[in-house]
Amino acid sequence: MQTALAHHRAGRTDNAALLYRQILAADPEHADAMHFLGLLLCDTGEHATGVKWIEGSIRLLPDATYYSNLGNVLARQGKPGAAIAAYREALARRPDYAEAHNNLGSALRETGDPVASMESCANALALRPDYVEAWNNLGNALKDHGSYDAALKSYAKALGLRPDYAEAHNNLGNLFEKLGRLDEATACYRRAIALKPGVAAIHNNLGNVLRDRGYLDDAVASFRQAIALDADLFQAHSNLLLQLNFLPHVPPGDQFAEARRFGELQIVRTRPFVHEPEVGDAERRLRIGLVSGDLNTHPVGFFLENVVARLETAQIELVAYPTRIHEDALTARLKQHFSAWHLLAGRDDEACAKQICADRIDILVDLSGHTNHNRLSMFAWKPAPVQVSWLGYFATTGLRSIDYVLGDRYVLPDTETAHFVELPWCLPDSYLCFTPPEPEIATDPLPMLTSGTVTFGSFNHLVKLNDAVVALWARVLHAVPGSRLYLKTKQLNDPSVQCATAARFAALGIDDARLILEGESPRAALLAAYNRVDIALDPFPYPGGTTTVEALWMGVPVLTRRGNRFLSHVGESILHNAGMPQWIAHNDDDYVVKAVTFAAAHDRLKRLRAGLRQQLLASPLCDASRFARNLEAAFRGMWRQYVAGAQARPRPQAGAQKVVNTERRPPENAPNHTGHISP
Repeated sequence: MQTALAHHRAGRTDNAALLYRQILAADPEHADAMHFLGLLLCDTGEHATGVKWIEGSIRLLPDATYYSNLGNVLARQGKPGAAIAAYREALARRPDYAEAHNNLGSALRETGDPVASMESCANALALRPDYVEAWNNLGNALKDHGSYDAALKSYAKALGLRPDYAEAHNNLGNLFEKLGRLDEATACYRRAIALKPGVAAIHNNLGNVLRDRGYLDDAVASFRQAIALDADLFQAHSNLLLQLNFLPHVPPGDQFAEARRFGELQIVRTRPFVHEPEVGDAERRLRIGLVSGDLNTHPVGFFLENVVARLETAQIELVAYPTRIHEDALTARLKQHFSAWHLLAGRDDEACAKQICADRIDILVDLSGHTNHNRLSMFAWKPAPVQVSWLGYFATTGLRSIDYVLGDRYVLPDTETAHFVELPWCLPDSYLCFTPPEPEIATDPLPMLTSGTVTFGSFNHLVKLNDAVVALWARVLHAVPGSRLYLKTKQLNDPSVQCATAARFAALGIDDARLILEGESPRAALLAAYNRVDIALDPFPYPGGTTTVEALWMGVPVLTRRGNRFLSHVGESILHNAGMPQWIAHNDDDYVVKAVTFAAAHDRLKRLRAGLRQQLLASPLCDASRFARNLEAAFRGMWRQYVAGAQARPRPQAGAQKVVNTERRPPENAPNHTGHISP
């Protein structure tokens, strides 16, 4: 046994496994051999078999250490709920087990309970005041709780005890990033990588902060490095795919190929469910599931609220599957329109898929794509007969298990269907329906009439301002003498980012006196800031969505540029539906010409500002009832096609999980990256 353990610790897993099995052949009830063989199998990827061996060892010897190790294995497998149960069993047998208290704290944080996590970490520290990992994990819990100063002190304590603790440097970087201190965050991530260059999650985190600072190609390199180190770090894949949308030099074909690679990776790791409808299913009431981490004050929530309120409940029953614990006043308003609200946070993909399948969902809608808090890997299990990508993303997910991408004729032209593994499904008007803000913000007169100069503006995320955008906007400023550019976004909270942004324009001959750079504001103040803007400029290839419609609602026209893919068509869709196609430029030169022409048309801008809000409210972009009917028709059409085609489909492959959609039982009602947590 000692020889086997020595091989195990040295990484000679084949030798260790052979000896463990020889011991068990001689003594089938040797609990230690059984336990460590299970741990070894889990470490080498044989998770299910490994857990069975560990559980077998616990039946023979219900030791606290065995339970704690089981918790560690389950936590690494993304099963924090099961891990919590294992840690609590360990502590029931040994209340002074500091490691189990600490690891319980980590798992509780994963389930979205920072208060309980803080308590467990504090218990660990009461037993071992110099427990570095517990100080680190306490910092994570405090950060999640919003206690940023205390979190900073906790990380400082961990690093004071162990200056070369890479995980604490990484988590401190997370905190600085949350606080908008991007230079300090970058330094922390680089220090962590210097200490532990092989940790994929840290490279992924560095990519995120580089992206927010505008170093787009460097961000891509970091995401690719993360994937090279750990192909199973799906978050890095999603971050890479999201990032490629920001780069004008990346052709749609390259992005499609990258997405396909992601999708194939998901498929080989799952056993998709196979669904079989009844013959008479086509016209019955449909159960629609919505999966999102943004069912709150977020663009997804803004475009969803009025729609769900107007869906015909006789035709459609809605079930929500939020992917994280984050609720606010908008969440409370949304909940009224759902028959059930099932939290997916803290549950592995298979468990989530089984829940959705048991809920008898007919059409499952992904509202995230490759943005934050997505559960695309869960969609690979095909938990619903029909699966759809809508609203939260603007390119292919790469998953063949998602049947349709929902858009309109502007974002999904017939000439671009090859950009998707999903089948395009076009709504007749807009694929977006905006919920007007409340309370209403007054629109002031055209600011150029009092300031004497034209103020262009963009309140988009700074990552959208690639070098081509900055160069074109500099051309606009040069072409309109005395004009100014007003940029407002959260990245500009950081003075270093302000300086870097001003330097980008200065390199193109734009003096910083012509720039107004501001950080984020609460939504009402953000909207009111449009009263200082005459014309909004849309970036490319990633234009505004919410920002564009908010500008129009505040009486500010938006100049956008025609694109060559779903994402870059979003501005076109919004302006066509708002009745403003003349504000769509065909190319860079046309963009400059239109900016100059519109900036000189003071009377036209004055009239437009006075009537643009009513024009928007009367358009398909804000006609929630009309949109709801269109959406119902789309879902019904998808479902009819599924039912009609069921008999023609090939029989399920061996090993597939078969689900027959027969009895419909209503489910019971239920109520930017994470840091590394040391087990």
